[in-house]
Amino acid sequence: MLRYLPFLLVLALWIYAFVDCLNTPEKEVRGLPKVVWIIIILLFGEVLIGPVAWLVAGKVRQAPANGPAAQGRWVAPDDNPEFLKSLNEDDRTRDDEKRDDRTTDDETPPKTD
Repeated sequence: MLRYLPFLLVLALWIYAFVDCLNTPEKEVRGLPKVVWIIIILLFGEVLIGPVAWLVAGKVRQAPANGPAAQGRWVAPDDNPEFLKSLNEDDRTRDDEKRDDRTTDDETPPKTD
């Protein structure tokens, strides 16, 4: 079973590079036209030259500017500074309301029967 592992890893990289190339918009492809990259990946996939060349030189890879939130991707609430800020604002609003309720209760005169 272990002797098939290198073959399966090469196959997985080959398929990944091929699908990645197909799904990449034409404007993000560097160096050569997209069709040429697909041919290179398919022809030289067995020896890993095609897929590795695509992953290294074929696609424009960009690092996120300020993390995933800056690009509109979903971010967990505890990692999202905007969400945490809104929680602080909600806490302040509740505290203000409680303070207002206490002051109005203190200002009402006691009932006498």
